[in-house]
Amino acid sequence: MKHIKFILVFCILHSAFCICEAQNQWSGKRVAYLGDSMTDPNSSATTHFYWQYLKEFLNIDYTVYARSGYQWDGIHRYAEKLHQEKGDSIDAVFIWAGTNDYNHGVPIGDFFTENIQQVNHNGQIVNRKHRNFVFSDSTFCGRINRVLSFLKTHFPDKQIIILTPIHRAYANFSERNVQPDESFANAQGLYLEAYIETLKRAGNVWAVPVIDLYSLSGLYPVSDAFTPYFNNGKTDRLHPNANGHYRIAKTLQYQLLALPCDVLK
Repeated sequence: MKHIKFILVFCILHSAFCICEAQNQWSGKRVAYLGDSMTDPNSSATTHFYWQYLKEFLNIDYTVYARSGYQWDGIHRYAEKLHQEKGDSIDAVFIWAGTNDYNHGVPIGDFFTENIQQVNHNGQIVNRKHRNFVFSDSTFCGRINRVLSFLKTHFPDKQIIILTPIHRAYANFSERNVQPDESFANAQGLYLEAYIETLKRAGNVWAVPVIDLYSLSGLYPVSDAFTPYFNNGKTDRLHPNANGHYRIAKTLQYQLLALPCDVLK
């Protein structure tokens, strides 16, 4: 009898948890995902994507704009396409990109240039340093500025969130597409961490939340122990498989519960 009562209590608590999980602030919301192969529904590296898991975990509806190999300049093109096709019908925009910018050796650059300008301060005209945004596809910072300026201008009442790339290991897709693991610097002499830190800084510059999957996901493909989370232990430790996407989605689930989706009163 006690055993039966325990089972009933467990079932009730489990059901309550599931109901509570479904009735979160993201439930029923429409999120647009912008990204590269990690998000691209045409990728063959996984049978289930993180955005599909988030639909199961948090009941988030999804629309996906992603393409394998895309860098942040491509994200800008997809941001424009999103606005043209969906207009005001979405609730949030997630951006997961940057690993290809690193791999292709895109210079990081700066978010701003500086000059001296005159300004009225307390009734007096004084000379002060003044910074201006860099909007250029030739640098990582310039690309990020272009994307976030566009999204902030066209979706001011939507939640915009940056996801950092995860750690990356060796990948060999063809004779002309061999990508070393992250222990090697890129053509600029920069390691992946430099691009991660730039994305974190972009969150401060543009008032955009950043979910740091690089550290929070726990995925570390340079270790053989993590091959079960990736597409192929010998030829592709870059792309997560369904297990990897599940772990990413679980990380995002609990991070998103701490962030609002509706930002209008």
